[in-house]
Amino acid sequence: MAGSSAQRGALWAIGIVVALAVLSIGGWLFVVHQMKERIIETLGPNGSVEEIDVGFGHVTLSRVRLRGPKDWPTNDAMRAERIVLDVDMQSLISRPIHLRSVSVDNYYLSIVRSADGRVRILPGLKETASEADARPGNTEREKHAQEEKLIDRVSFERGSMEFYDSTVQNPPYRVLIGDARATVEHIRLPALTDRTELTMTGSIKGPSHTGTVTWGGWMIIANKDSQTRATLRNVDVATLDPYLLKKAGAKAAVTGGTIDMVVDATVKDYRIHAPGTLTLNHLQISDTGNPLDTFLSIPTKAAIAALSNRKEQIKLDFVLDGDLRDPKFSLNESLSKKLAAGFAKALGVSAEGVARGAGDTVRGIGNALKNLLGQ
Repeated sequence: MAGSSAQRGALWAIGIVVALAVLSIGGWLFVVHQMKERIIETLGPNGSVEEIDVGFGHVTLSRVRLRGPKDWPTNDAMRAERIVLDVDMQSLISRPIHLRSVSVDNYYLSIVRSADGRVRILPGLKETASEADARPGNTEREKHAQEEKLIDRVSFERGSMEFYDSTVQNPPYRVLIGDARATVEHIRLPALTDRTELTMTGSIKGPSHTGTVTWGGWMIIANKDSQTRATLRNVDVATLDPYLLKKAGAKAAVTGGTIDMVVDATVKDYRIHAPGTLTLNHLQISDTGNPLDTFLSIPTKAAIAALSNRKEQIKLDFVLDGDLRDPKFSLNESLSKKLAAGFAKALGVSAEGVARGAGDTVRGIGNALKNLLGQ
């Protein structure tokens, strides 16, 4: 009798364990379903993912695509062969939700700056996530959306970033950064009031040179306070011509040269202070014969004459200061003015040389008028 009681007890124990296992598996399958559903909803109508693999502690998305909206200058806003999320499973119960890492591999990312200076990245992603939370019956999900979430590290590997900038020309000017690697560390959502560390490295291929770009520092995303350093090394002048030279009054054609630049920028209460140094290496410009042509506000003939003695290196120091909330303030315009103001001094062009070049310009205008009037 005692033996049969023991057997029944053992069977009950086994039954309870099996029941708990079934409930656990069922609960995990429910979590998996919820995760997949949430990812698809967040990507929205412009997004797609070929495969979502949810393992214990890891979620892997394969062949992810986010198409650009109608006004986007290229077909895709983002593509990635693989995105892996390393989830702290205990945080799903204890809160706050904690992602140890998000790894984006073999990717393409397009970034757009509109004519008013507004930067757009991953368009529509935030809106579709908010819409999913706000749907009727999603009270619990909306509550979870407001909960604190912590991401230790987001990394981008083996990819490229493409910038489309409407502040310098229309259609937008395009700059492609290849071999782009980036990290974003310590993201606390939704407040974003902590310091977030950022780094980025890549290469910029020009007509005759391939240069490097690095950028790094920290930023408080909520209020835009930041301290960063940006560097360019051996970047082809032609690639950055619309930013640095044409905007500063360079109408003559640049036929050769590279740029090195270092800028240390601090933003506090929306005011920027950014000292920097720009070095033009082996700069070459051409004389089109047009007397109206200038280079950085200097008549082209005078600039070419001065450059003939200074082809190796021209170094310009500058400091950018301004209120980022002031609609009249533009970093591009401010830098261009600094370059134009310092170029003559750096070249050692005398007032006499500039005046002589200006005199040639006046005579050229007179000759052009005579030709126009048939005299």
